[in-house]
Amino acid sequence: MGGAGIGVALGVWASMAAAADLRAPVAPPASEGPSYADWSGPYLGIEGSAGASFGNYAFGPSTVGGRAIPAFQSGDSTRRSDTGRTATTAIGGVFGGYNWQTGPYLYGLEADLYGANLKRPVPSNAPGFGYEGIDPPFSVIRGKTDLYGALRARLGYSFESYLVYATFGLAGANARVLATYPDLASGAVATARKDLSFLGFTLGAGVQYAITPNLALGLDYRYVDLGRSGRFDLGAVPGLGPVSTQTAFSSHQMMARLSWSPTSLKLPAEVAEDAPGSRDTGRYSFHGQTTFITQGVPGFRAPYRGENSLVPNQVQSTTTATLFLGVKLTDSTELYYNPEFSQGFGLSRTLGVAGFVNGEAQKAGAPFPKLRSNRYFIRQTFGLGGATEDVPDGVNQVAMTRDVERITVVAGKFALGDFFDGNVYAHDPRVDFMNWSIWGSSAWDFPANLPGFTQGVMVEYNRPDFAIRAAYTQVPKEPSNDVLDPRVFERAGTNIEFEERHVLPGLDQPGKLRIGLFSNVGNTANYRQVVDLAQSGVFDDINDAVSATRRPRRKTGAYINLEQALTPDLGLFARASFSDGRNESLSFTDVDRSVSGGLSLKGTAWERPSDTVGIGGAINGLSPSHRAYFANGGLGLLIGDGRLNYGTERAFETYYALSLTKAVTMSFNYQLVVNPAYNRDRGPANFFGTRLHADF
Repeated sequence: MGGAGIGVALGVWASMAAAADLRAPVAPPASEGPSYADWSGPYLGIEGSAGASFGNYAFGPSTVGGRAIPAFQSGDSTRRSDTGRTATTAIGGVFGGYNWQTGPYLYGLEADLYGANLKRPVPSNAPGFGYEGIDPPFSVIRGKTDLYGALRARLGYSFESYLVYATFGLAGANARVLATYPDLASGAVATARKDLSFLGFTLGAGVQYAITPNLALGLDYRYVDLGRSGRFDLGAVPGLGPVSTQTAFSSHQMMARLSWSPTSLKLPAEVAEDAPGSRDTGRYSFHGQTTFITQGVPGFRAPYRGENSLVPNQVQSTTTATLFLGVKLTDSTELYYNPEFSQGFGLSRTLGVAGFVNGEAQKAGAPFPKLRSNRYFIRQTFGLGGATEDVPDGVNQVAMTRDVERITVVAGKFALGDFFDGNVYAHDPRVDFMNWSIWGSSAWDFPANLPGFTQGVMVEYNRPDFAIRAAYTQVPKEPSNDVLDPRVFERAGTNIEFEERHVLPGLDQPGKLRIGLFSNVGNTANYRQVVDLAQSGVFDDINDAVSATRRPRRKTGAYINLEQALTPDLGLFARASFSDGRNESLSFTDVDRSVSGGLSLKGTAWERPSDTVGIGGAINGLSPSHRAYFANGGLGLLIGDGRLNYGTERAFETYYALSLTKAVTMSFNYQLVVNPAYNRDRGPANFFGTRLHADF
């Protein structure tokens, strides 16, 4: 994860910020010991992952019947029909080691042994095997590893109850290559197997958090390169002759870990409970988060399947790790940067349900940890006098004092959800509801690239009882595209929101009502036009008509969003949103009408005030022309079964968020989706998930 490089960059940035601060230094609060945990001593643990690891075999150079064929990788095929057979799953194992620590700096040695099921098949349409015309393709060669072992050195840095570390060392694994060569004319099948062993190297990084003096939770990423084998034989292909090849194997692995130390860790002194929350931390802010979600769907009724359909009987995982870095350039000017690693896919590669079931699943998913600069923006605040408020240090917020009445300007790269459609009970899939149609207004087609971010300007005017905000941002070059269109004066998105704040009479509890409007101009197709072209026979495939007729078109809509506290522990939320439904959606999902709502309850009644239980539901619908588009085989941003027996998509979600510590939460999630992708012929589908979230 590049932890060492990030640590160096943070150190340089912090030094520059300190050098730039000419004010008198603020004395740190008194404490009885160091501000970091001492991780010295032995430890043991267990680790595991489900769907958050990825292995890749490279085969070649090879010969078939004495004829040379080019080298290729098991992941070369891009057909979506192959992806269901290339899933990789690390099962997990055990580890142990010893740490030495001097001040906050740590070095140690660790060994681990774990069973795995990392595999990648090579489909028959790979070059050189003589089956290129067969559809659907089948697996010709399968590479598979079973048992891994590693001996790694660790270098780390401790702060508060966290340890951030980098690793390097040796790794080994056993592997086998299985080959199947059918003779399609006679039906005869030739098979071969070759057992191999590899020894290579591993590099990685991780973070762990002490939940007690003896137990710690963590996430550990490692890249494993096992090198290249010698040449070996794999039998003979009927009609082509003997095959020989050599192979190399590498993998990216993300593991959740639980470690136990027989000697109690020395944890830092806790900050006093009555310490002021708005204590000035200086000119910089440093926070981070990591979220690990595993979600599965069992079998459900699915008489047919399209290219964007939900597939039954699968489990997938997603992992994100984010740094929130901020520096105060002047008393009213702040600069923020958020690098983020993400890995994994939602179920069916984040396809098959319009109100998708995992809010952390990006359309830009990757089988290996992928680094993106998701946010970089500058925020300028213009105080208008009057009353002031203290703002504590937090995520993308340097501690400061500011005027309540103010104008704020933000310019750069951000997510529109950072400023619009907020809701204290349902807005963060890392800690509350995960269904896209419950944590957001899903008919709001907010401009964004595949991970959900855009570039532009946001302006907000704030008073004690209301706020008005507006944004002008880039849109994707075309629907579900990762490239933002630079022609901001021709194609862009405009969003306006009014937020009213009140105290509910009789209950004396606060609430907020938000009303938003949006209007986007992007390169899209018109549903009615492409349906007419397909039905008249101008295009054999309606999706070809979409590509041929895209041009700049406008999409408009609105949403209303309510959050209301009923008691100090119980809150209600509700949303309604709609769009015109005439032209393609650009960024979010395939929803033209949506209503959602639910309740959120803190666990004070059962003496768990930091726990939260939530229950919510959503109903999504499509415009008539949008329904006709899917009924004629159209593909949307997330859905497309090839045909459609229309019914509203209905979702139910409940979760329990168990607070393990102030910084670590484990959630258990259940969702039921009726008519997934608006199709009465498929489903209902049940979804079961777990979520581990940590922040600092």
